[in-house]
Amino acid sequence: MKPTLSSLLVVLFLLGNGKTPGADKPGAKPANESLRKELLRLMEEDQAARKKFIEWLSRQGKGDMKKDLAGDQPVARSIREIDRKNIARMKEIVDKYGWPGKSLVGADGANAAWLLVQHADQDRTFQKKCLELVKAAFKQGEATGQQLAYLTDRVLVGEGKKQIYGSQFQQKDGKLLPSPIEDEANVDKRRKEVGLNPLAEYAKQLAETYKSKDAGKK
Repeated sequence: MKPTLSSLLVVLFLLGNGKTPGADKPGAKPANESLRKELLRLMEEDQAARKKFIEWLSRQGKGDMKKDLAGDQPVARSIREIDRKNIARMKEIVDKYGWPGKSLVGADGANAAWLLVQHADQDRTFQKKCLELVKAAFKQGEATGQQLAYLTDRVLVGEGKKQIYGSQFQQKDGKLLPSPIEDEANVDKRRKEVGLNPLAEYAKQLAETYKSKDAGKK
């Protein structure tokens, strides 16, 4: 399964805003501090690899991000290898603990687990399994609405279906546009229900993030 353009969109938003959904407060002391630290370390590796790829893209000038991400450049291969490793480790963690929610690994650790699964496009079956776990975790207060929304859209778009919350964008004719949305007229209502800002505002933030990455091009 080749990575899709959307596998970079979350990281672009994160790099531009300095945070990820649900990671604002560390909360109570987690039950498993060592697992929390491991998840944070894996997330840092994930983010560092994607940041390098984005910087490389910036130096190349215009290109096809989806094609470049699936290409043979070392920066692209590094992302795929890190994702393969993280998928394997997340499978072990999920098999042992179930979904690593905030009680187990803290809000930031749970967010790291979510991000690793958000980038698990190489194993759609596992990604979809985790979505069901996140749904249950959300009902129990162990995952955030934002995390559920992003992963829901990721799985739907990966299956070629319309997304619900408008979190997944695609590059078309040099512009960032949301992938097709189910009942788009009411998307902002659904986004508000899970704590996301309006779609137009989110699209503007993404566009500004891309623009900032492109600023160094010559």
